[in-house]
Amino acid sequence: MAVRDDVASSPAIQIGVRRRAYYRLLEAGCDACSWLFGLLAAAWITRDLAGPFATAAILVRAAIVVAVLSAGTGLLAGLYRGRYQRGSMDEVISVGRAGCGTALVLAVLAGALLPGQRAPLQTIVCGALFALLAMVGARYLVVAVRQSSRSPACSGVKILVFGAGNAGAALVHSLARQPGAQYRPVAFLDDDPAKRRLRIGGVPVLGDRRQMARVAADTGATVLVIAIARASGSAIRDLTRDADRCGLIPKVIPSITELLSGGARIEGVRDPRISDLLGRRPVETDVARVAGHFAGKRILVTGAGGSIGSELCRQLSRFRPAALILLDRDESALHAIQLELYGRALLDSDQAALADIRDPVRVRQVFEQARPQIVFHAAALKHLPLLERYPAEALKSNVWGTLTVLEAAAACDVESFVNISTDKAADPVSVLGHSKRIAERLTAHMADRAAATYLSVRFGNVLGSRGSVLTALSAQVAAGGPLTVTHPEVSRYFMTAGEAVQLVLQAAAIGRAGEVLVLDMGEQVRIVDIARRLAASAPDQVEIVFTGLRPGEKLSESLLGAGEVDERPQHPLIRHVQVPALAPANVISVDPDLPCDELRAALARCSSLPCDGVVPADRGAILAEVIGGPTPESRGVPADGRAGRR
Repeated sequence: MAVRDDVASSPAIQIGVRRRAYYRLLEAGCDACSWLFGLLAAAWITRDLAGPFATAAILVRAAIVVAVLSAGTGLLAGLYRGRYQRGSMDEVISVGRAGCGTALVLAVLAGALLPGQRAPLQTIVCGALFALLAMVGARYLVVAVRQSSRSPACSGVKILVFGAGNAGAALVHSLARQPGAQYRPVAFLDDDPAKRRLRIGGVPVLGDRRQMARVAADTGATVLVIAIARASGSAIRDLTRDADRCGLIPKVIPSITELLSGGARIEGVRDPRISDLLGRRPVETDVARVAGHFAGKRILVTGAGGSIGSELCRQLSRFRPAALILLDRDESALHAIQLELYGRALLDSDQAALADIRDPVRVRQVFEQARPQIVFHAAALKHLPLLERYPAEALKSNVWGTLTVLEAAAACDVESFVNISTDKAADPVSVLGHSKRIAERLTAHMADRAAATYLSVRFGNVLGSRGSVLTALSAQVAAGGPLTVTHPEVSRYFMTAGEAVQLVLQAAAIGRAGEVLVLDMGEQVRIVDIARRLAASAPDQVEIVFTGLRPGEKLSESLLGAGEVDERPQHPLIRHVQVPALAPANVISVDPDLPCDELRAALARCSSLPCDGVVPADRGAILAEVIGGPTPESRGVPADGRAGRR
């Protein structure tokens, strides 16, 4: 408290307070004078003060009342409280409110102020118009004088600002308020023909993107700042490419999220990040609905140490669950996420559960002890080339592991189960895709038999996750190259982990049992474009080498499979898709010791079987049909197939 008192009593602060009070008093006085002269001009025009009753005493009394009224309505409208930025539309609206309030009161009090005078309504209306014009004009004059008195920083880097909208105007005004600003706007570019010949803060609009090279040459600008609020990834990619072609350095303004969080200011322009180049609308989450769904619940997350699992834990912890159980087989990953969430990682509580989803006994033990109400199943193997070589691992983790977690959840009567899937499950051609498609169908099968909500959420690549293409390419850049890309036309959907999890949580709150909720990933991004952007940022020249598509890879991915309909009944970025159920009997007897080619074929056939929600009487016959090989009994495997899940 003593420190606060010392700060409040410092001479610099006292001078600042007195100066602000002086300017506000001066502003109120100017507004009062505007009203007095406005009413006098209106009365002269209408001849309302021509009678003998307009004595000096009456006029002085009326002037005092008008001045007090003007100051009072101005205070009520917030004009003298520093609420509005000088020259903003909010300030103009506030001036209008204050003027209307003063005019209404004068209309009521006119007879008392000037007894015997007509003081018709037209005089008050005319005077109010004169007063409002004077009040707005005086404020505009102050803004104009301030802007003209600021000499631009000659040493600042000359920039072109693309986007003459609110974001571009805010950037120019913000830079103008900084005497030593790093950048100096010299021209706007905008594709809107209506904005030609417009000037914002003294900076002219000189053309559209087609005139970028000419305007840069005429003005000497070396940087293009893309100042478009909520710009799409495709727009940023195109403008970045145009800037590179014209010899300009591309920059972007901070995102809306960065500005709202206070982590950046509008003038803090920066290089485009890979996430800026993603072609997607901004993610908007119904926070109230999501928070109400998870608050006070016992939540378990499998794969809690992974990229998606850890981000799930971060966001879920903000909704104050009754308990958040972190399950993973990686002890170091458990330690890291517990330390991040709670500031301590003693690993001495039931909060961190060390378990492998391939161990049914251990998983059931964790579930029986934790008794979760909501489960997020994020544990999975995800590296496509490795699973092509070792399909048995996909069977054990992505198929049997998912079935183990589903069964444990059903045994504990969970309220909600969310299986994290991948876009490779849509029309799958790889072992990873087939295994995740089977997991979606097993989840749908459980939804048909349990009273709870069992659903899956499908999305594409997570930008910056461990082992992702961005991580790999960044490591290659750091090593000096070359950058390896499979094919010049290969493209993928990308989303940051934070955005993906926001939509996963939203999907969990709105999804119906048995559905697969498919997140809108925007537009696919060519991997070579990412590689070129990273190569351009490297200090030395880095070569890009094309290695050819690997087995199981597509040139481009699909979010929806054949026959799946794009329906978005509740959220614009979340599709609701129905998938056919698949009975566990079709997968639990698959032999992981089959030759790799046969096992790949078995997984492919399992993922494409027709809807089979009823456990068949003759599992051996079904299995023979699925894998085209011997029955379990002929291999010495019990008919219930449990010997295979090891």
